[in-house]
Amino acid sequence: QVQLVESGGGLVQPGGSLRLSCAASGRTASSYAMGWFRQAPGKEREFVAAITGRGGATYYADSVKGRFTISRDNAKNTVYLQMNSLKPEDTAVYYCAAGQLLLSGSNVRSFGTYDYWGQGTQVTVSS
Repeated sequence: QVQLVESGGGLVQPGGSLRLSCAASGRTASSYAMGWFRQAPGKEREFVAAITGRGGATYYADSVKGRFTISRDNAKNTVYLQMNSLKPEDTAVYYCAAGQLLLSGSNVRSFGTYDYWGQGTQVTVSS
């Protein structure tokens, strides 16, 4: 199995930045596509960003495109989410996820595509 541990969340003012990290262990991290999802209380879990196993392609939700950047360092078995120009509506628990499927436009946004999930890290954007 794959274990995923997120870190880097916290409290930030609107317009600020945070970088989330997700460390993977248990399997070859480079074999998995990786995604970030977020969930606020009472709301559905939603797709944020994803990256292919080799890092050759990335995908973003329209709500974060141009503000967030996903990247990975396979030598460190770690995926990152750089979040800039944060807004109050970005407040949520952020989860990283790993999946064995090849990513495509038709499956990248579905949480069912991903088999393994981290414990989540809280991001709060508030004045």
